[in-house]
Amino acid sequence: MDNQEPTDSSQNTKQFIISEELTAEGKWVKLEKTTYMDPTGKTSVFGMGPSVLCPALSSSVFRTNLKRQQRELYQRTWETVKRTTRKGQSADGVTIIPVLQRTLHYECIVLVKQFRPPLGGYCLEFPAGLIDDNESPEAAALRELEEETGYKGDVAEWSPAVGMDPGLSNCTTHIVTVTINGDEAENVRPKPKPGEVYGSNFLTKE
Repeated sequence: MDNQEPTDSSQNTKQFIISEELTAEGKWVKLEKTTYMDPTGKTSVFGMGPSVLCPALSSSVFRTNLKRQQRELYQRTWETVKRTTRKGQSADGVTIIPVLQRTLHYECIVLVKQFRPPLGGYCLEFPAGLIDDNESPEAAALRELEEETGYKGDVAEWSPAVGMDPGLSNCTTHIVTVTINGDEAENVRPKPKPGEVYGSNFLTKE
């Protein structure tokens, strides 16, 4: 990564991570204090060039100190959540868009109902889960879909890794579209894995 020095203009300051300090860690996630270079910085006299402050102070020593002070003024900290489960996969997990197709029916999007402790309530959401070791995004999507809904399908397409909440965490996911043939016997009365979810819901595509 190119660690460019700050210049007199904040518009030209390169953003980069300076340090990461662990503050707390659990089984699934950890909290870090991330220090980084912010191009917006704080308005300060140190944002001016030495010739503006005093023409007689344009020495190399003054310029070195000025750059150091500018660097410190542009540094900011951020509270960051990171997963402890990441082991080199292309993304942390998969988010599945299941398209249920049945004869004489509109296509439906299958959603799952789950209790989410951070929100203190139930949520309707796409099936999703972490990618296991040595597992492809496609295999993870089909496994999670069957576990959470009971449906078996085929992967139609999947996205590159995308951030889930980049203002808070480094968690990433592949968005995988899966088509489900609802006329097949195995999909007529699907049975999700016990304890996975609290039911499936259908959003009709008209």
